[in-house]
Amino acid sequence: MTATSPSTGTYRQTLTPFGGRRATIVAVASALAGALLAFLWSFELVDHVIGNNVANSVLGEDATQTALVGSLTGAVFAFVSGLAGTFTACNIAVFAALPEIGEQTAGRRQRFLAVLRPMAWMAFGLVAVAAVYGFVAVLIGPGLPQLSTGTVGAGMPVRLLQASVVFGVIGLAFTYLGLAALGLLPDPFRHRPRARLFLLGALVGGFLIGRPYPLFRKLLAHAVEADDPLYGAATMVLQSLGNVVVMLLIAVVLVLATGGRFTRWVSRPGRAATLAGAALVLLGIFLVVYWDLRLPARFGYGWFPTAPWNS
Repeated sequence: MTATSPSTGTYRQTLTPFGGRRATIVAVASALAGALLAFLWSFELVDHVIGNNVANSVLGEDATQTALVGSLTGAVFAFVSGLAGTFTACNIAVFAALPEIGEQTAGRRQRFLAVLRPMAWMAFGLVAVAAVYGFVAVLIGPGLPQLSTGTVGAGMPVRLLQASVVFGVIGLAFTYLGLAALGLLPDPFRHRPRARLFLLGALVGGFLIGRPYPLFRKLLAHAVEADDPLYGAATMVLQSLGNVVVMLLIAVVLVLATGGRFTRWVSRPGRAATLAGAALVLLGIFLVVYWDLRLPARFGYGWFPTAPWNS
């Protein structure tokens, strides 16, 4: 569905669900792709090879050995460690902003704003959750499960148990939003696109609550040791922004460089809903399968196939 502005001659697509057989096929295919990604995913490659190398290159030293002394060093490390985590599955969520980006305009400035506005609403949600978590984490202190070195049951680390719960819940939320975008479930945000974007950003910000990435845990421990809730909030916000800044730049360049062709392509009826729904279902199923099936299987809870490079 599109809405035309008589004064500007532009039109904007709303997220109109189409449902039916096509939507079901898209949902099933996306779910299968998410499960396959969970099987193929290598945290060693993403966290240690890609993530650490990016951080090492930016900092000019071994990030795992970087001494976090003072607030400025901590702030730089927060942003860089977030940047190093760019190649994580959570950034798939940016595709959910496509319906709001799908605005046809003649000017470069208008096309830039067409990207900036939805990204800003997602950023608001992300910053809100990151700031609250950083503040609360410092108040809780070293007893935070995410910083625990203890284990439960058959040797499962407490921090991974927390990750399993958090990412499982976030995965279910993404899956629901994806199915709603496809018209297969009721969409509470159909007429509230800004609220949808804010929630998506908040869910991405919620990744901090479960993230076991070593560089992130180092930053979190540093913030807790500083014993300043406001500093904890600031470092978590910088870490989250660093995590999504590359995707933001890619979206801006894509829209500006194509001279409006991309936005016209997205604006075709049903296309934005298909892309947004598929991305969210894929991401949601990936999170649930990876963190609630594959991870527990490593500690003897259930079974999940293991790729040769993950053995």
